Amino acid sequence: MSDLRQAVTDYIAVRRALGSKLECRHQLLEDFVAFLEAAGASTITTELALAWATRPGDDAHPTYLSNRLCAVRGFARHLQPSTRPPRCRRLSCSLAEMPAVPYLYSDADIAALMGAARSLTPALRTATYETLIGALSVTGMRVGEGLRLNRDDVDFDEGC
Repeated sequence: MSDLRQAVTDYIAVRRALGSKLECRHQLLEDFVAFLEAAGASTITTELALAWATRPGDDAHPTYLSNRLCAVRGFARHLQPSTRPPRCRRLSCSLAEMPAVPYLYSDADIAALMGAARSLTPALRTATYETLIGALSVTGMRVGEGLRLNRDDVDFDEGC
């Protein structure tokens, strides 16, 4: 096993131990290392990272190409923390570079969503979705934050 292949294995193990799922990044990184080996390179350079990231061609969506480069960026930072890894945004299209404008639900939208949740079955699902929608609307939490809540996150004595 080459040093770069071992480094990918170590990087994935560290990231997973820290809680990251990295569901497809390991495949991307293994493909990147194969690309480096085929090029006869033993280190990551911005030029090689860009060449690999753009391999799917011009018909690939710029966001997809940028995500490929981001996979390399984290790995490069892991290998050489003091160096500057390739920038992810370099391949982004103009729309991807614009900040996302959040959609703010009106009170009527929220009432309609909660009403739709009441039509779900079984009753536990109804209560879960109606409560989640209500909690998201009054707290400003993101969906992922709301889904990860558990009883220990609530202080019933203080009401918060």
